[in-house]
Amino acid sequence: MHHIRLDSDTDFDGWRKAARELVMADVAPADVTWTVAGDEPELFDAPGLAPGEQGFAEAAGPFSQPASPSPTQTFNVPARFVDLAKTVILHRDPQRFAYLYQLLWRLRANSELMQIATDPDVARLQAMAKAIRRDEHKMHAFVRFREIGREPKSRYVAWFEPEHHIVELAAPFFARRFADMAWSILTPDVCAHWDGHAIAITPGVAKSMAPSEDRLEETWLTYYASIFNPARLKTKAMQAEMPKKYWRNLPEAALIKPLIEDAERKTHAMVAAQATAPKKPQRQEQPMAKAKQGGDSLEALREQARECRDCDLWKPATQTVFGEGPQHATVMLVGEQPGDKEDLAGKPFVGPAGQMLDRALAEAGVDRGKTYVTNAVKHFKFVPRGKIRLHQKPNTPEIKACRQWYERELATIKPLLVVAMGATAAQSVLGKVTPINANRGHLIERDDGPQVLVTVHPSYLLRLPDADAKEREYARFVDDLRLVAEHLKKAEAA
Repeated sequence: MHHIRLDSDTDFDGWRKAARELVMADVAPADVTWTVAGDEPELFDAPGLAPGEQGFAEAAGPFSQPASPSPTQTFNVPARFVDLAKTVILHRDPQRFAYLYQLLWRLRANSELMQIATDPDVARLQAMAKAIRRDEHKMHAFVRFREIGREPKSRYVAWFEPEHHIVELAAPFFARRFADMAWSILTPDVCAHWDGHAIAITPGVAKSMAPSEDRLEETWLTYYASIFNPARLKTKAMQAEMPKKYWRNLPEAALIKPLIEDAERKTHAMVAAQATAPKKPQRQEQPMAKAKQGGDSLEALREQARECRDCDLWKPATQTVFGEGPQHATVMLVGEQPGDKEDLAGKPFVGPAGQMLDRALAEAGVDRGKTYVTNAVKHFKFVPRGKIRLHQKPNTPEIKACRQWYERELATIKPLLVVAMGATAAQSVLGKVTPINANRGHLIERDDGPQVLVTVHPSYLLRLPDADAKEREYARFVDDLRLVAEHLKKAEAA
């Protein structure tokens, strides 16, 4: 019998190394016991199975051959199994290590086993992985932060009791969602902490370490009670999505039972109440300036746009960010909207996305100084998060309200080619919602205007988390811009 001790409940690397050595030594699943350090007073390492230097190979890479002779010389591991194992390791079932090794053992004889969803071993592990994903979703949904201290030294602390070992898996979501505030999520297993730069994991603590209330608690409870609609109450559906075990950690939990009990009375009162006549909304139409056929100079348009009030985006924005470039440029680059840096500077594409655009234009052989650069929407739309202003996508009414300025720029410059970067720009330029991937890579001929090239916005490249994907998509972006370079060469030759 081989006894394998792992360093922790989520020691995937330890399990991987041990499992590799076991399967290469032809050790059957029935001859292996798996435990975690601290679970038993005495454990012994399996004889002759020293930890290896390499792990499972991703995407059909061979296992390395152990030092001692083995009946199996190489062994390919499907990437799907590796991904599944990384997730299942987080399950709290003590038999998860054995279940994974049993499937790994069987993969030697049938490398296509992962494709058989009805196989008992595969189905069991898939169900465990589904439980992990559901627990992660519940943590995202039911963590409630409470404030400790006051700004600028405040910190937000939450208590959560996960079913499985998913804290490290779920923590990056909160780092993205609450990037501008210092927070801690305390659990009995481990705790996650964010300081604005990196996530730190520390040992678990008792619930008594978590705060019981904060200064905004009463406000939150008042809001929760006010939005509760008794006519739409479906108790079973509600408990399916928010099981009672989570209630004890939610500030609004004290309200749930009385709100449910009072729902029938409130529903009857709503039905018995006299119906009110709907009020017809009074639309305040703003006169839209008509596009002139080349009658305005860019400077005159810029001055007029400073006073634009056709939508509400001007209110929180610092200033109008108008286009910039030669009056008679042959190429017009249209982005989506100004960002934080552009809003402060009053110029388009001067922030990180602008730097990415400059780099790509240079690689494609396009001189930005010979192009006119603007945005479909001229004011920065954002949501404040502490000291950070988070970009928000403009909606269709806002795009339509601002389209007059694009049309007037177009009529003044009369470019031969318009490059629409991003979905908002494509919608403004083409006058309709336009999928990017289905329309990029070629020039679109138009009867009522210049040719159009649709591509991604440079900020899309900045948001890609995977380095390989970022490099690949950046290369596609440069390829799109090379069409602009070819167009400029033809225009200069003509």
